Amino acid sequence: MGFSIAERITKISHEMGIPYVFKASYRKANRSRLDSFTGIGDEKALKNLRNIGEAFDIPVVTDIHGDADAEIAAQYADVLQIPAFLCRQTSLLLAAGNTGRVVNIKKGQFLSPGAMGFVAEKVRATGNNHVMLTERGTTFGYGDLVVDFRGIPEMQSFGCPVVLDATHSLQQPNQSAGVTGGLPHLIDTLTSAGIAAGANGLFIETHPNPEEAKSDGANMLPLDKLEPLLKKLMRIREALR
Repeated sequence: MGFSIAERITKISHEMGIPYVFKASYRKANRSRLDSFTGIGDEKALKNLRNIGEAFDIPVVTDIHGDADAEIAAQYADVLQIPAFLCRQTSLLLAAGNTGRVVNIKKGQFLSPGAMGFVAEKVRATGNNHVMLTERGTTFGYGDLVVDFRGIPEMQSFGCPVVLDATHSLQQPNQSAGVTGGLPHLIDTLTSAGIAAGANGLFIETHPNPEEAKSDGANMLPLDKLEPLLKKLMRIREALR
């Protein structure tokens, strides 16, 4: 499935002139329920990730969850992503920075945008200045997230590109069934607002059949809706220029 999705989006990105980075988790370590899908095996998944990048000549990004993961994943991925829940873990940030790879840090749902300046500096302390920050919403009550778009320019002031994760920002965590819900019909609204606010990039989870996705299907964008959405967002960006 990863290959077919990457092939489709690579074609779209080339036709529209939009840089594309393929994201996939080689291990889903943060799940609500014990019986949730966590992966197909680390080595097999990492090799698949690298093969996708080489097949379509695109950079790839994957999450890491422990210090030892950094060096291993860096052999296969171009960008190492620090999950939101782990963005304050100093040893993990230093391990990622020491690989020399680009490090994308997701803002914790519990942190202010201003606090991310200290997070970025931990990676930079390794001598690695290739740091991106990602906005993915702030906890609002027990089962909802909100995006404060003021955080985009605030985090950019730290000298980092800022990405808006539109699909994770629309999650509805802590559902009674133990499976995260979502509001995918608002992806258009969030991405439009993110581009208008000056985000440097967008993180959008997509799948041909979101209801069949192994994880996060409740907040995914159906793949056939991606191209028309990107065309709209390009018009917004051009208008801002």
